[in-house]
Amino acid sequence: MFSDPTATVIETRDGVLLGAKIAKDGQWRFPETDSVPDKFKECIIAFEDQQFYRHPGFNPVAMGKALIDNINSGKIVRGGSTLTQQVIRLARKGQQRTYFEKGIELILATRLELSTTKENILKLYTSYAPFGGNVVGIDIAAWRYFGVSAHQLSWAESATLAVLPNAPALIYPGKRQQRLLEKRNRLLQTLLREETIDSLTYELSISESLPQKPYALPQYAPHVLDRLAIQHTGERLKTTIDLGLQQQVNRIVTRHYQIQKQNEVHNMAVLVLNVKTREVLSYIGNSPTDAEHQKDVDIIKAPRSTGSTLKPLLYAAMMDKGELLPEQLVSDVPTVIAGYAPENFNETYSGAVPANRALARSLNIPAVRLLQQYGLQRFRDEINVFQIQDITYNANHYGLSLILGGAEGNLWDLCKTYAGFAGTLNHYQQTSSAYYTKEFTAPILLAKNSVDFGKKTAQKPVFGAGSIWLTFEALKKANRPQGDEAWEFYDSSRQIAWKTGTSFGNRDAWAIGASADYVVGVWIGNADGEGRPELTGLNAAAPVLFDVFSLVPNAPWFPAPYDDLVETTVCRKSGYIAGMHCPTKQQYIPIAGTKTRPCPYHQLVHLEATKAYRVNSSCESVANIVHQPWFVLPPLQAHYYKNKNATYTPLPPYRSDCTSERQGSIAFIFPKKNSSMYLPKGFDGKVNEVIFKIAHTHPDTRVFWYLDTKFIGTTVQFHEMAILPKPGMHTITVVDEKGNELKRTIEIK
Repeated sequence: MFSDPTATVIETRDGVLLGAKIAKDGQWRFPETDSVPDKFKECIIAFEDQQFYRHPGFNPVAMGKALIDNINSGKIVRGGSTLTQQVIRLARKGQQRTYFEKGIELILATRLELSTTKENILKLYTSYAPFGGNVVGIDIAAWRYFGVSAHQLSWAESATLAVLPNAPALIYPGKRQQRLLEKRNRLLQTLLREETIDSLTYELSISESLPQKPYALPQYAPHVLDRLAIQHTGERLKTTIDLGLQQQVNRIVTRHYQIQKQNEVHNMAVLVLNVKTREVLSYIGNSPTDAEHQKDVDIIKAPRSTGSTLKPLLYAAMMDKGELLPEQLVSDVPTVIAGYAPENFNETYSGAVPANRALARSLNIPAVRLLQQYGLQRFRDEINVFQIQDITYNANHYGLSLILGGAEGNLWDLCKTYAGFAGTLNHYQQTSSAYYTKEFTAPILLAKNSVDFGKKTAQKPVFGAGSIWLTFEALKKANRPQGDEAWEFYDSSRQIAWKTGTSFGNRDAWAIGASADYVVGVWIGNADGEGRPELTGLNAAAPVLFDVFSLVPNAPWFPAPYDDLVETTVCRKSGYIAGMHCPTKQQYIPIAGTKTRPCPYHQLVHLEATKAYRVNSSCESVANIVHQPWFVLPPLQAHYYKNKNATYTPLPPYRSDCTSERQGSIAFIFPKKNSSMYLPKGFDGKVNEVIFKIAHTHPDTRVFWYLDTKFIGTTVQFHEMAILPKPGMHTITVVDEKGNELKRTIEIK
């Protein structure tokens, strides 16, 4: 009957208005109302059509009186139309008010009365009646003139709106106030006379003021509105947004935006998901910035460098395949792989670090080395299951930088992935060790939808619950932002698996956290891609993350999925499966982890009675030799490891009278393998020497240095050599007094 375009309206599940987008024809016209407020119904019937429930679509008495008045006046001054006839007139778009048109309206009104109910006719009138300006329908009129929903209107407010359709062009809020007041009060007197309201209500109602100017509509979730309007233009939509939480998160974003814009960082996005239902509870697509800084851009669906947010996927994958254990030492030393030289964020090295600590500290070099070990193509193929839509290129396009932000993702997909991990653990517990085939399903924004987790299965969809739980255990121990460092000592502290990320050039700051009930994702940066100093996941995004988590109920931590874990004996120092010479402890690991190799770092060494020197049968009686397990790292790892681990003790040297076997005890610190370099210049313009450096298991051993075939010097204790090679390819050779030799090829430019 009505084909007018309508506004796109979003509401909470309970029908509270979140925002609206004006109709295509520039009118504020909401979709047809689902119910007419009782007060407005009483007012409009009393004012327009008191016989509404008694007539068949037209009122002969009213029409007769109107005819007499019109004849006496010599022109049309009164219509005598019923509400049903007015619905017909509204639908026919303002036909001329002639007696012929009245006849057509009468016929059509009668048909309408026969084809539908009185309540539906009231809904049509209430939805399409003009209320002045570009305001059409009671739902939008209540918001525009009184700033509340139609069902919250008082008697005075309902009466004010009831008299507006009668002459919307002449009586407009803010203008002709006296005329509007008289009409409203006459209607209230009618309601009092008919005992619809009592005298007290009447007195209170006539004392209420009239609206002066239109109110702005609520805009609690403008980017949700924009997102849904693409496919649902002109519809009234109930969303999953929690209004209270949305308002609180908006305040948090506003507060942190005021801080970040001091650093010329202008954009921010926050997404909150319910893990168990995958409903979107809060959706803040951008900060309250200005048009110059692209406030209308929905950052939640914008592709941005992922930073370190994919690292947990790699750690879970390797543990799931039995190629990594939770506390297994991984290498953290200067690294060059096919010309790619990753660096840790703090530009330091640990030598060797437990895998779970490397993940918690978000170390880049261990992640890159593990990705190379696992297989770049293999990992790229596996992450397709998470449907991160912006990761579209093949493995060779990204290279090993894939794990450090070389790919792009969006906050929506990354939160979906973390929610899938959390959901896997929840379902594994709830179903007695089963999985669901569609665990990584898309979040839900519309209240009418429900998530489809697929079928229950014994087959893990991607990673097992054991490897995910161990990954979350590592992420739970990440260093928290300033002020929350001692969280573990408080009983009320929230246990959250969370990961930060910072893209190259400080362009993107990420923080994504998961509990058993909620996932919170935060992105901060500039929409135009400009990087800023101090913009990091830990400094900028993590404080927002924990502020948002403080708004939602605390959830108990995920129970250990024992059916997907096995308790085994591991080396206390290296985290590997314990070898015969290791100090041991019991630890839960993924079932596939039992096939990993035993600890390679513990060896049995032979010492003299004082344990100050190593000996062998060439210099000591076998009866006097003391046999002791010793933790020994490769030279380059040991060089950095001992600087951060005071308990690390290098192997004792052989006693001078012993014949020792040659050992691979030298490693280059600088230059890196297959590297190219420019010789540095001083302020005077002269070319300076470059410093080459090695690590030796026994620093006091003499080392002989050669450039190509030319001997250039000897070092003891501090093995550094200043060299001034000519441009071109060169080979640096080092040989220690035990005969151990190492070469490195470099290019000087």
